Amino acid sequence: MGIDGIWLPIVTPFKNDKVDFPSYKKLVNHYLKKGITGIIPLGTTGESPTVSDEEYEEIVDKTVEYVAGRVPIYVGLGGNYTKKVVKKLKTLKKYPVQGILSVSPYYNRPDQRGIYQHFKQISENTDLNIIVYNIPYRTGRNIENETIYKLAELKNVIGLKDACGDIKQSMDLLLNPPPDFSILTGEDMFFYITMTHGGQGGILASAHVATEEFVSIFQLARQNDHQGAYEIWKRLAAFIPLLFKEPNPAPIKYYLLKQGLIKSNETRLPLVEISDSLKAQIDKTIG
Repeated sequence: MGIDGIWLPIVTPFKNDKVDFPSYKKLVNHYLKKGITGIIPLGTTGESPTVSDEEYEEIVDKTVEYVAGRVPIYVGLGGNYTKKVVKKLKTLKKYPVQGILSVSPYYNRPDQRGIYQHFKQISENTDLNIIVYNIPYRTGRNIENETIYKLAELKNVIGLKDACGDIKQSMDLLLNPPPDFSILTGEDMFFYITMTHGGQGGILASAHVATEEFVSIFQLARQNDHQGAYEIWKRLAAFIPLLFKEPNPAPIKYYLLKQGLIKSNETRLPLVEISDSLKAQIDKTIG
């Protein structure tokens, strides 16, 4: 029932304040050749808070067209008004996507009962698979493991993107996982430790860089070659913090522009271009 592997929360390229679909197509084809398991448009890495409703649907439509059935697609769809999220779910009915990645409600900081009821409502209003996204430093409220166990009992809640930031909480869940439930890290620096503690993979913004190495770590860990995975991981761990030194996805967009994969490293306000000092660090470390 669950999923595994390296999932890419793909950036949304912009040029002159419009979605740059030729660059987006280039990105999709590039990363599918690198061996990613699946693609997730319109997550936070895709700057979803700054995408209009019309752009949202067009991005989903183009993702389906460009992927052309080669890998599964999970669409970022979350919010802090449950009724609005449920209404937006209806827009996905016409697209052959496999599921959604849905962040815990932010800003209004519901308690555990409210978080559970929020996802229960979403679950009851779609047949799509649901990956719950726990990222308390963005949302203001942690989803506790007890709530995750309850959510895992819902018919189509199949996994968790875990970015709780608390290594003990993550370890407790990895060592005592719900049955038939995927735990994928969204905390990129926790990827190796997640894999060595029984996790199913990662939804990793930094997999835009050195994609094949992330895929190799996943495969080696699955073969119980943890030492081989560790040797590759040491190289990745040196640059991952640079990609989050300033707000995501601006550092990644700078890297993608340098690689010729997008035509502009434009972000939408309130995000801005990265500093010259970070550009120099990325140039030196990643090239």
